[in-house]
Amino acid sequence: MYAFINGIIDEIDSSGVVIENNGIGYFVQCPTSVLHSCTVGNKMKLFTYQHVREDAIILFGFLTKEDRTMFLRLISVSGIGPKIALQVLSSLSARDLAIVLVSGDATALTKVPGIGKKTAQRVILELREKVENDELVGTSQQTVNTNFASSMVTDAIYALAALGYSSQEAAKAVEAVAGDCKDTESIIRAVLRNLDRR
Repeated sequence: MYAFINGIIDEIDSSGVVIENNGIGYFVQCPTSVLHSCTVGNKMKLFTYQHVREDAIILFGFLTKEDRTMFLRLISVSGIGPKIALQVLSSLSARDLAIVLVSGDATALTKVPGIGKKTAQRVILELREKVENDELVGTSQQTVNTNFASSMVTDAIYALAALGYSSQEAAKAVEAVAGDCKDTESIIRAVLRNLDRR
């Protein structure tokens, strides 16, 4: 399997790009985030997944390893093929999807074409426990104590979502205070204090 392709963007269309490497043009299907980052003639590195089926061999490309990891998680769910997984990652960034999974926000997933309520619930059920802490809080995770348990962050986001906050708002609020808190309860209290000051 190809791990990545590093080359020059030769063509861009609505579903992917042709990237030229050593005289060979590889057509790589991509989420819209990749398409918006591409310019013909520019060099780009795409992390790839090679999907093999009876009638085709298809390459999928992503800007980061994290995006590819989330894609692989999605296609591991029964009823989610590469096409729908690509649509999910075109609608939600890998981080936003991680937040949606942890908070159980099925409504956000049903906004993706091809995903109904039952499928959204199945995706959340199967993938929620696979989300890593650093996928939720992003680069500022560096400010969080390395011993800070992933469950504390996820539990706090889930609790705030249950209180009616959007999954994205909850994750952003938790990220802002997590480094100064020692347990889930203190995170939630700190977040609610900050939100009340608005």
